[in-house]
Amino acid sequence: MLEFETWWLLAIPLFFVLGWFAARYEAALGSSGGRRDGGGLPDAYFRGLNFLLNEQSDKAVDAFIDVVRLDPETVDLHFALGNLFRRRGESDRAIRVHLNLVERGDLDASQREHALFELGQDYLKAGLLDRAEDAFNRLEGTRYGAPAQHHRLEIAQMVRDWPLAIELAEGLQRDRGENRARDIAHFHCELAVRALASDAGSRFEQARRELYLAAQADPAHPRPRLLRGEVAAAEGDHAAAIEAWRGVERDSPEWLALVAPGWLAAFAALGRRDEGIEALESVHREHPSIDAFTALAAARAERDGGAAAVAWAEQALQAAPSLLGLEKLLAMKAELRRDGEQAEVELAQRLIQAQARRLSRYVCGHCGFKARQFYWQCPGCNRWDTYAPRRSEELERG
Repeated sequence: MLEFETWWLLAIPLFFVLGWFAARYEAALGSSGGRRDGGGLPDAYFRGLNFLLNEQSDKAVDAFIDVVRLDPETVDLHFALGNLFRRRGESDRAIRVHLNLVERGDLDASQREHALFELGQDYLKAGLLDRAEDAFNRLEGTRYGAPAQHHRLEIAQMVRDWPLAIELAEGLQRDRGENRARDIAHFHCELAVRALASDAGSRFEQARRELYLAAQADPAHPRPRLLRGEVAAAEGDHAAAIEAWRGVERDSPEWLALVAPGWLAAFAALGRRDEGIEALESVHREHPSIDAFTALAAARAERDGGAAAVAWAEQALQAAPSLLGLEKLLAMKAELRRDGEQAEVELAQRLIQAQARRLSRYVCGHCGFKARQFYWQCPGCNRWDTYAPRRSEELERG
């Protein structure tokens, strides 16, 4: 039943065009070959309608292709069929229909631009990104220039061509009045991450330059500050790392958990371990996070010993109950128990492990894609900033 309903939804635009087509033939009684019924309509037209009404969608499409073949001037029917093919996932057939339109010499400029735009979308749907980009490039300066540029930006992100993505986003912001500041900031951050991962001697300088541009594009976004701290830490400049992360602590404290281990390591490297622990604990009390909890438990165990760390963890879990935290607490207790007692703790740990693992994912707020690690861009829907810096358990808890 669901498949039937979906087909009818996809066919609705085709019905409108078929109605126009019928009216056109009734008025013009054109000659296009084939037996005609009802005052001039091609026989294939009625076969197609009959197949549609009997839910034989594939045969209906084939019949309407015959209509188009009998009367090549039915441009609107070409568009309807091509779009219907694309929506059904038949990109190769959609490409053939729209490519035929693009190559026809009897279309006016507006129709040819429309066909080229549809063809670009066909290529994009089929994963033929080079051809899609070429089609959209040819539409610059036309009435399809803006949507084509959006698709070009989409392609640039898919192939991770961040310089081109920046150029296109800045163009949309400058020429179309669109707010692309956050996108541009992310693109510069991606270039910073790429530079940091390279072996170039100037990688830190390149990363800092990109992060400066990211902060210029969107001063309120926490990502450039988080990355600036990571770059400084990688250089061994722990004071600069702390300074960058202090800005996150002040303006976006819930994001500090993403760099909790680095935060504590930077303070420890400067001989200020207690200050780092206390500051992170203060943030954790206001914005509980399993990532901060885990980092703090490890830091306290190293500084105060396992028993003291367990006592702190128990107190923290009373303030902010968490199954993930409980799993971590049981692991800490297992390390302190004697052999006989350790078995009991490990049994309890195994009982909650499966449930805890389900709650440990990051969840995209747009498409629901779940991931073990945090992403700034969702791998499922490719949207930016759809992940909160909290695990699914923390999201469910609110």
